[in-house]
Amino acid sequence: MSNRDSILQPFVDWTWCVGNWGRFVLVDTRWYLDGSSGKDAYIAGHIPDAVFIDLDESLSGPASKEAGRNPLPDPGVFAQGMREAGISDADTVIAYDDAGGVIAARLVWMLRSTGRSAAILDGGIASYPGELATEAPQRREGDFSAQSWPSTLLADISDASSEQYKVVDARNRDRFEGHQDPIDPRPGHIPSAVNVPCRENLDSSGRLIPEVQLRENFARAGIVSAENIIAYCGSGVTACHNLLVLEQLGVGKGRLFVGGWSQYGHATDRPVETT
Repeated sequence: MSNRDSILQPFVDWTWCVGNWGRFVLVDTRWYLDGSSGKDAYIAGHIPDAVFIDLDESLSGPASKEAGRNPLPDPGVFAQGMREAGISDADTVIAYDDAGGVIAARLVWMLRSTGRSAAILDGGIASYPGELATEAPQRREGDFSAQSWPSTLLADISDASSEQYKVVDARNRDRFEGHQDPIDPRPGHIPSAVNVPCRENLDSSGRLIPEVQLRENFARAGIVSAENIIAYCGSGVTACHNLLVLEQLGVGKGRLFVGGWSQYGHATDRPVETT
């Protein structure tokens, strides 16, 4: 495993990209829960030289009640998607979306967790000051190897139900509190979980809020270190944003419960809490 990810912070801005142009692969990861096509959005206009990676095809395995909506894919499927996009093990990847990085976080977490160099473009596509492109870049197939997902950075449903860990939910407050849930079968949250909505890590332009405010957001939930932290959301996508923010703050790496509420909510033998 490489130590490159300890050198590159989990978030970079467009100024960093300009200063390092030609030294990274830019990846568009736009994806929408309502079923709208991220690929269509990419074709309509993307940051020049960006390639497109589809979350459903390359960053997720088959959905099921037992595994959740977006389980991690087989490492070979992930590797093939990266190779087809022209990405190699040695490449640095900068990923963006149009949602403040909460979707791009999934790819960045997957890459960093397997020793690759990757970061979220803070502010996403809106941070690019020029004209968007419609032409897709032509890249040679990459040399990207299949690597197992690291067990030390993952949690399962039993871990997420255990008092041994502090569990943090990245979903919006109304879903956490159980007022409504238009997506999953049971409203509410895992008992004893705390709520740090990942979108509250961002300002109105989709950029990270100042570090002192980020620390305060987590501290209010009783989190000052990533040690013994398990992060979840609906299906293991936006929870990656909270994990990467904690890493950006220099407080360590927590674990990801990939199945999230889309798995836990179907496990009717497990209790649910509402506020």
